[in-house]
Amino acid sequence: MITPFRIDVPQADLADLRARLRRTRWPDAETATGHEQGVPLAYLRDLCAYWAERYDWRATERRLNALPQFRTEIDGVGIHFVHVRSPHPGALALVLTHGWPGSFLEFEKAIPLLTDPADPADAFHVVIPSLPGYGFSDRPRETGWGVQRIAAAWAQLMARLGYERYGAMGSDWGTSVTTSLGQQDAAHLAGIHLMPPLAAPDPATFDDLTEAESRALADLRHAEAHESGYNEQMTTKPQTVGYALNDSPAGLAGWIVEKFRSWMDCGGDPETVLTRDEMLDDITLYWLTGTATSSARLYWESFRQVSEWFSSSVVDTVDVPAGCSVFPREIPRPSRRWAGRRYTDIRHWGEPERGGHFAAFEQPEIFTSEVRAFFRLVR
Repeated sequence: MITPFRIDVPQADLADLRARLRRTRWPDAETATGHEQGVPLAYLRDLCAYWAERYDWRATERRLNALPQFRTEIDGVGIHFVHVRSPHPGALALVLTHGWPGSFLEFEKAIPLLTDPADPADAFHVVIPSLPGYGFSDRPRETGWGVQRIAAAWAQLMARLGYERYGAMGSDWGTSVTTSLGQQDAAHLAGIHLMPPLAAPDPATFDDLTEAESRALADLRHAEAHESGYNEQMTTKPQTVGYALNDSPAGLAGWIVEKFRSWMDCGGDPETVLTRDEMLDDITLYWLTGTATSSARLYWESFRQVSEWFSSSVVDTVDVPAGCSVFPREIPRPSRRWAGRRYTDIRHWGEPERGGHFAAFEQPEIFTSEVRAFFRLVR
């Protein structure tokens, strides 16, 4: 039921990618300054020229194939996952869930830190699945694959791997999947770690906001006004935007790089945090697997439901032990008192000094320290 998996992209696919990049029909340059209208033409042209002429997917493929990868079918969909067992026998199993526009690659740099730490008491057996419709997992052929169904699949996956007790961690969509997992499989969970917790601002506090809460609300309003176009499109009409993203690698790069710049703690320059190759690893994974459209459908499936959880006056509580890490460039950034209305047993609350939405990708050491800090309390 579980089969080893090895990445082996046909050479013809890589040649087609380069040919498409070289034939890109570029638009006019932006008429506003900086990134006001999106990714500047000069930057994207330069990035795509590097992608076509210098980027080496085969090196990435060799590196990833050094990881033990597998596939298994759950609920009719093939699921790809990385499974790295710790050399320490007392390690706790940990399932890590990514989001969009991320992938299992986000956690690559953290794997050795988690599986073989200086203190064996901090060790984890690491399981990193690719969401359905993402990466090397199957693209669902029917509706219904939202965050709750994915969480149920993860519970089956961990049971199939023989883990009777485990922890779960998630960011972006992984936050919602991990929260649902905490509700569905509490009997087997040591706890859940969330980056950040998905919790609505509490209106009862609006007359007594802290400075941090005021900034968080202001940033939410700014994001809704200036950064939510991708979300509206993928939540309402993912198939329509999918045609362009699936046909144009330059278009896909612009769609994803915009989010790296906006969501990372990078001072406006993502290449101060990730190398070009690291960004292109993730973008190329979306391209070669043809998952730009299928990954966008998760917004259509679940964003309205998650928004309702976030905004409803009726709080859908989660009672398993929870650890929460709110990185400074993350949006949203709930306060502990807001999060405590939903997560009733918060054992760890961390606010690191650096990092953004892709914390494990950006700051793997800080990310790992946050994970360890929480799970030390619930092992």
